[in-house]
Amino acid sequence: MPPTFDLQSHSRWSDGELMPAEVVARAAAAGVEVLALTDHDAVDGVDEALAAAAMSGIRVVTGAEISALDGTREDLHVCAYLIDHHAPAFTDALATFREDRNARGGRMLDALAECGWALDREAVDARAASGAPVGRPHLARAVWDHPANAARLEAEGLTDSSKVLEAYLIPGTPGYRRRTAPTMQEAIDVIHAAGGLAVWAHPFWDVSDPEEVLDAIDRFRAMGLDGVECFYVTHTEAETRLVAGHCERLGLLSTGSTDFHGPGHPRFHGFRGFSLHGLEPRLGPIAG
Repeated sequence: MPPTFDLQSHSRWSDGELMPAEVVARAAAAGVEVLALTDHDAVDGVDEALAAAAMSGIRVVTGAEISALDGTREDLHVCAYLIDHHAPAFTDALATFREDRNARGGRMLDALAECGWALDREAVDARAASGAPVGRPHLARAVWDHPANAARLEAEGLTDSSKVLEAYLIPGTPGYRRRTAPTMQEAIDVIHAAGGLAVWAHPFWDVSDPEEVLDAIDRFRAMGLDGVECFYVTHTEAETRLVAGHCERLGLLSTGSTDFHGPGHPRFHGFRGFSLHGLEPRLGPIAG
C-alpha cells in the first residue's frame, strides 16, 4: 500500500503550478494524511495550506525547502519541518536567500541570452518585483515560452521547459550560475533557530555516488542535520535501503515524498508515488 504521508510539495509561491489550497485539496483526494508544503525559500503559502487542511481533514506540516551550498556542490536542498514560519529571524533569512536566488536568476538569464536564446522576461521580472523566488524552472519557461525559440527547441530535442532546464540550467551546462548563500551549516542553523527539523532532501538527486552520499550524511549530521529524505520518487530500491539503513544506525529521521509540483509537471505530478520497499520510515515529531 502506498504511504499516506508526502513531505514535499510546491505551490505557486515557488515553482509549483497551483495555489496552496489546491495543493492540499489534491493531496487529500489522493489519500494523503500528512502533507508538507515546502516552497523554495518561501513560507508565504503555509497559512493558506493550514487553513485548507483544517477544512479537508488532513494534517499539514509547516515547511520550506532551502537551497544550500556544500563545497563544490552548488545546489543541495534542505527541507525545514515544524518551523515557526512567522519567526522574524526565519522569514528575514528566507528573504536574504531569495535575494541571492533572484540575483543568480539574473545572471543565468544573461547567460541564456549569450547562448542565443530569446527570452520572455515579463513573468520572471514580475516574480522578482513581487519578492517571490525566481527559480530555474521560471528561467526555463522564459526560454520555452518565447515563440522565436520554437525551431531551435525542436532542433535540440527540447520538448518541454524541464528539458530546457536540464540542458542549460544545471551545473556544468552553459546557462548555470552558482548561488553564494547559504551554506549547508547556515541552512541547518536557520532551521533550528526557528524551532524546526532539518532534513536533506533527495540525496541521490544531487550526489550520484553512494559512498559520497553516506559521507555527506555523516558530515551533515555533525552539523546538526536531523534526517534524510530516504524515500523519494526517483530513488531506486538499493538507494533507498542504503540511506535508510544508514539513518537508522545514526539515529536520524527518514522521510519521503513524491515532490509534487503540479498536475502538468512531467515527473512530479502526483502524490504517494514513492515506495517504502517494506521499510519503516522514522518521521519522529513530523508524524504528529
